[in-house]
Amino acid sequence: MDNSAIAEPAPPHDPAFVAGERQTLVEFLDYYRAVLLRKAAGLSQAELAVRLGPSSLTIGGLVKHMALVEDGWFHEGWSGRPQVEPWASVDWGAQPDWELESAGDDAPQTLATLYADAIERSRAAIADSHDLGASVDIRGRVFSLRWILVHMIEEYARHCGHADMIRESIDGRTGD
Repeated sequence: MDNSAIAEPAPPHDPAFVAGERQTLVEFLDYYRAVLLRKAAGLSQAELAVRLGPSSLTIGGLVKHMALVEDGWFHEGWSGRPQVEPWASVDWGAQPDWELESAGDDAPQTLATLYADAIERSRAAIADSHDLGASVDIRGRVFSLRWILVHMIEEYARHCGHADMIRESIDGRTGD
């Protein structure tokens, strides 16, 4: 098991100021994906498990949670593919927050790989989907690709704010 810290990624690129709707949404999503990874970069396994105040959130937990969310919306939801590991073998009824609670047991590189793999599956899932109005039925509810992309941006923005506060409490680092 590689317990080294997550490598510092390149600074995220600002989304294009003038672009089509799909490109804008995907670039904003990629921006926040990079921001979350930068919040985790350089932290030890113990630092990735630091909690702030009464919250149970950790940066490691947020990285693992967003890997689950990526797979849930894009790989499973949009593409209709079955759950992959580690999600497939979790008893979600017994542990509904498993990804958040178990992340402290994961080495930084394990979290980084899980996250990167989920993002790659997400990108592949929508690579040929250019109609933002196209929709899919997920557990009896119909969602457009546009809605899923906007929802993912919203979820990332919220969790990057959480990660920013936790990271600042660890070493004072802010930004992005």
